[in-house]
Formats: sequence, structure tokens, C-alpha cells
Amino acid sequence: MQTLDAGVGQKGARKGVGPLIAPLSDLQRPLRQQIFERVRAAGMIPRVQVAKELGVSPASVTTITSELIDSGLIEEVMTARDSDSGRGRPAVALGVRRDAHRVAGMKISDREHTAVIVDFAGNLIADDAIPRRPGPMTLNDLLLAMETLLDRVCAKAALSRADLSAIGVGVPGFVDSLDGIVLWSSILNDRNVPLASVASRRLGLPVWIDNDANLVALAELWFGAGRTLSDFAVVTIEHGVGMGFVLNHRLYRGSQRLGMELGHIKVQLDGALCRCGQRGCLEAYVADYALAREATTALNWGHKDAPPIGVLLESLYDHAKAGNATARSIFRRAGRYLAVGLSNVINLFDPALIILSGERMRYDYLYASETLAEMDNLAINTGRPRPPIEIHAWGDLLWAHGAAALALSSVSEMLLAANREIAAQ
Repeated sequence: MQTLDAGVGQKGARKGVGPLIAPLSDLQRPLRQQIFERVRAAGMIPRVQVAKELGVSPASVTTITSELIDSGLIEEVMTARDSDSGRGRPAVALGVRRDAHRVAGMKISDREHTAVIVDFAGNLIADDAIPRRPGPMTLNDLLLAMETLLDRVCAKAALSRADLSAIGVGVPGFVDSLDGIVLWSSILNDRNVPLASVASRRLGLPVWIDNDANLVALAELWFGAGRTLSDFAVVTIEHGVGMGFVLNHRLYRGSQRLGMELGHIKVQLDGALCRCGQRGCLEAYVADYALAREATTALNWGHKDAPPIGVLLESLYDHAKAGNATARSIFRRAGRYLAVGLSNVINLFDPALIILSGERMRYDYLYASETLAEMDNLAINTGRPRPPIEIHAWGDLLWAHGAAALALSSVSEMLLAANREIAAQ
């Protein structure tokens, strides 16, 4: 299991965060941005290595890195030479200036709100979590929860809001990240909420928002198994079913920024009712509220006082592990529907890796050998091996790290664009 803390390695070496893009990859982005991202991903890297990997002249790299140093975005880092003789000056590498900016990342969810603060190099400074009862909130209640969580995590970090440059926020549902609008979410009473602008006014900081499953993919891209992969998929299973897809080292969102809604592909015409209001969605058979509904009916628990969903699911899982045939069949049925969804991901996108993430990954029945075999049967038989599948049950702080990566990326792009304009004058 990967670590989420970029941290500092042995002998003070910086680990770096962000996608590790193959040398000489032409991503058609400004050279200044490519150089900065290369430095950030490497942690520490000499100028000559940057020039070699990007296929540009050392003089160009020297000119641009000097501008980035003058702007306070990167700095020179002294490193030990390979020789143990101790002779000569230390080698000089480039690294992101950690204290240049700090950002917060939040996940606002049905059961728990989580937050992290990281520095400009992606190192964790502080984190916090606040539990809550499931159910939709008013916009004012949501803003109050965000404000409370932000102040708590800032206090842990010994920082004020003014010390932050931006906030990234992940919420479940249909989110237009570019316009900052939540079109629909299970945690909000209202639709078409301009959450980014409203939260920015309330908190006094720039706010970027995105679908929470996208931010899990972003966390994997920046801190986890996706750093070296150009294309991979993340499927999240919690109170809903989500998906994030990375294409050519970048999140793919679709033309209206609303794509990758795996939980709402139809697996049964006129089937079970989904939270979105439609019937037959994958989520209506796999998400935790779907498992709870099945358990209440099949195990005749409807006469009891309704416990929290988490408690009910733990009881269902305990029954399954103890050999209860009905409980096991509930997980087995959900696993079969999950196999349908995953086979569609394989057939449509052919990703290099599929990561299953979320709290429900503790329930191994969902990815049992029978489920994976069913997925293999449903995927197109090309004669080649299917993409590997990894299970990452990291917990909610992973989602908050993805939100922090969203804020870091947004801040970086704004600063680099401003730096480019100044250099052009």
C-alpha cells in the first residue's frame, strides 16, 4: 500500500509528487509548466537532467528555472555527491519551494468530513475529520461544516486562513468543476448550487470543487500507484459508486465535465431505484445503501429500529463471514453487478490499471475470485491479459489529499500563467 505523505527521504532527499511523465513526452503544454511539473514530480532534479528529459537545450532550462526561482516557486537544493571523498562543492539540484504556498483539501461526504493541509511540495502538514449523520444538508449547513472543518485543521497546523492560497473540495454527485457548480449531490437539498463561488466568499479564499471520485483518481496520480501510468481508472464504492479516469496523465472529465459516472450506467431496465431518481443504476445494487436495503428485506430486519448504515453493514458482513447463506448471497449479487460495471470499463477504455477504492473494499466478497472470474467472462476476449486490479482501502483522508492536489494544481497553473505573462513583457 502506497504512502500519501510526499515527505523527505533518506539523507534529506525529496520524494516529489505529481505524475511522473516519461522523458521526451510531447504533452503540448508550455515549456515553463513542463519544467515546473518535472521538478515537482522528481522532488530534486539537476538542470541538465530536466533538459535531457524534455529534449530542450540546457540554456532554455537555465533561463526558465532562473525565472521560476526569482518568482519564488522553486529553489536550488544542495545535494551530496556520489563520491565519499568529500572534495569539491556539493551538487546543485532544483526543488519546489515548500513554503511558497499552502493549500487545504476537503472531502464533504455523507458520513464524515475530512481535511488536510499540505505545503507547495505536497507534504502533509495537518489533517482532521468530523463525523456526521447521513442525509442531505442545506447550503448554509454545508458552508458551516466547511468553515468549522477548515478552522480546526488550520488550528492543528498552527496556521490562519490567510496563510492558505486555496482550497480544493470534493463532493459526491454531478459536479461541473470548471464552473464550480454542483448540479446534484446526495449531500445537498438543492440542485445547481454554485458552491465554488459561494464557499469562496464565505471562507475568504479561492475554492475549486470536483466530484469526489475524480479526486481519488487525482490522489492516485499525485501520491499513489498512478504516478508512473499515463492511463488508469479508479472505481470508488462507498455510499455511492464513482469513477475517475486518467488519460495521458490528466483527469478526463468529458465535454461537459460530467463524464465517468460509472455508478449510473444501467444494469437492469426498470430495476431498483437509485438516489439519482432513475432506476436500474449500478449504484442501486452495489453501494452501501443498496446492500442495507437488501439486508433489511432478506434478513427480516425491517421490524428493528433502523441502525446506522455502517452498523447494519458490519452486522451483514459478520453474518456472511459466519456462514449465513442469505448474507453471503447479498454480497455475491452485488459482486456480480460490480463485475458488469468493471467489464464495461475494460471494454470501453482498456486502462493500464483499475484501482478499487473506498471503505467498502473491506468487504472482500465484492472482489472475490468469483467476481473477478465473472468480470473476465464479460470482458471482450482479445487473447491478451486483462488490466490488473488493485484494492486500495485508504480511507477518507485519501479523498482529501486528492482535493489538496486539485488546489495545488490550480494554484500552480495560475502562478505559472502569471509568471509567463511577466516574462513576456
